[in-house]
Amino acid sequence: MTLPPLVEPAADLSVDEIRRYSRHLIIPDVAMDGQKRLKNAKVLVIGAGGLGSPALMYLAAAGVGTLGIVDFDVVDESNLQRQIIHGVSDIDTPKAESAQRSVAEINPYVQVVLHQERLDSSNALEVLAPYDLIIDGTDNFATRYLVNDACVLLGKPYVWGSIYRFDGQASVFWAEHGPCYRCLYPDPPPPGMVPSCAEGGVLGVLCASIGSIQVNEAIKLIDGIGEPLLGELMVYDALDMEYRKIKVRKDPECAICGKNPTVTELIDYEEFCGTVSDAAVQAAAGSTITASELAAMQKDGKDFLLVDVREPAEFEIVSIPGATLIPKGDIPAHLSELPQDKPIVLYCKTGIRSAEALATLKGAGFASATHVQGGVTAWANQVDKSLPVY
Repeated sequence: MTLPPLVEPAADLSVDEIRRYSRHLIIPDVAMDGQKRLKNAKVLVIGAGGLGSPALMYLAAAGVGTLGIVDFDVVDESNLQRQIIHGVSDIDTPKAESAQRSVAEINPYVQVVLHQERLDSSNALEVLAPYDLIIDGTDNFATRYLVNDACVLLGKPYVWGSIYRFDGQASVFWAEHGPCYRCLYPDPPPPGMVPSCAEGGVLGVLCASIGSIQVNEAIKLIDGIGEPLLGELMVYDALDMEYRKIKVRKDPECAICGKNPTVTELIDYEEFCGTVSDAAVQAAAGSTITASELAAMQKDGKDFLLVDVREPAEFEIVSIPGATLIPKGDIPAHLSELPQDKPIVLYCKTGIRSAEALATLKGAGFASATHVQGGVTAWANQVDKSLPVY
């Protein structure tokens, strides 16, 4: 359904703005009135990364008057494969400041407000409150639930997107007019079930596809044109070049926007989602070694089996010398092949997957098994700095 315009139009456009936005102004559905609404709009983009990059650039080009940017991270070389708002000269600088410079180059008429802080339950309502619409470009479940709940409590529309490898999703959540994120995903997946882009990878250009859909939805909401993805989930398969829509209905039993909500204020979302399962935490307690300790074990010639639990493509990029590859998902099928007469040391990229695999080994009776804190990343940073960090 078409909704009323979200934003009132600005008083006018300058001569320079009319020249700049002329291709919008000659579209009947946008025209002067729609462009004035864009000028008057305040949009908050959470994350200046893969999705936030194209979103911020096209929002700026479209003439959205005020852009808020939430990001506390710095630009890393590995970001440049997809985070196109940043360049080589921006490496090691704050992403929010790099994004602000790019926005200024695209459109000097856009006001940028920086929020260089971690969004959490203590500040989310205050940060989101001044904006008309929220675009989420994050890649973790805790922040998604946080942003959704804050938007429900504030009565604001939430344009959501998600990317992984060759697959993308996008939707609009607005509890006053349809479902919220919790109506689609009432509960987060079990810890470790869904790998992040840092663990599973993402095709860089996929970010542009989903990020531009998010901006398209934002413009439609601001100007009150077309039919937004409210109550619909857009699913994109880049390999098959296939888009499809899935209906999403408002859940009357939803924990925050249902008839009898149980969530009436922001909660601890890290605890709600969990980054590592309780079993993994218990398994790692007292069974965790550092990269330096692993190096010392190898130097001393100790007899143990070193197991890399990442995926084959990751193993090909970089590995710790002497490691045997057994992906985490294959561990249960290989338990009978693992030695009972010598220690087993597990590692992954950063230590999360290896802790999950460690729990599996402990449950199967491998009491002396350990895992490496920080994984191969810690090894490359602390032991062999000639190795790449991906």
